[in-house]
Amino acid sequence: MTPTHAYVLFLAATLAGALNSVAGGGSFISFPALLIYGNIPPPMAAIRANATNTVALWPGSVASAAAYRRELEAQRHVLLLLGCASLAGGWLGARLLLHTPETAFVALLPYLMLVATLLFTFGGTLTKRIRARIGKLSAPGWMGIGGVVSLQFCIAVYGGYFGGGIGILMLATLALMGMEEIHMMNALKTVLAALINGVAVVLFISAGAVVWPQALLMVVGGIVGGYGGAFYARKLPPALVRQFVIVVGFSMTLYFFLHR
Repeated sequence: MTPTHAYVLFLAATLAGALNSVAGGGSFISFPALLIYGNIPPPMAAIRANATNTVALWPGSVASAAAYRRELEAQRHVLLLLGCASLAGGWLGARLLLHTPETAFVALLPYLMLVATLLFTFGGTLTKRIRARIGKLSAPGWMGIGGVVSLQFCIAVYGGYFGGGIGILMLATLALMGMEEIHMMNALKTVLAALINGVAVVLFISAGAVVWPQALLMVVGGIVGGYGGAFYARKLPPALVRQFVIVVGFSMTLYFFLHR
């Protein structure tokens, strides 16, 4: 890893940390940067880049989750149910990633990026429509709760495998449970994402899939971005930040389609 590449990775992680604390979508920057400038040797370079990116950004998600302790106290039963589903699904998704042939993952990568970008672009509208319909629906019974837990498990499998856009999917799931208070929903979403990525991190580390020099460098960058860069990013209009992430997401998706 050359000094120039190290600088690019640090800058990408810093920007990703700042974006995740403001609007989300940081992986659209940090993962492609790792794949292009990480100098990760084969075999399984793309899979190791994905695993390394998960490890690099996980401390920031844990720090964010810790800030929501007060909001979570009133939702312990929900957190227990969805947390168990998140751990199980995240474990399965990470296992699937580690057992996916490199050629198959590279072939899937453009489509995974496209799905994640579309979720980020249109997920807010989807969540608002679901929440608007909640008033017309009765609170979910045990059958409905079982369906929501199953849906969270599926989201967690996708999260452990790739992860882009899981925040939007979880907000939609929580809306289906009848939740309307956005701060509570964000709290649960953040903690569940930390659980999904946390169990994936354990598996990736135990499997030796993490490239540590790049990961540690990006952990520092992510922390700097999350706690420092976000201060400046919040001064920008939120819509402008989202538009920037969307442009990056579609640009990286096009790049991976063209370089399959």
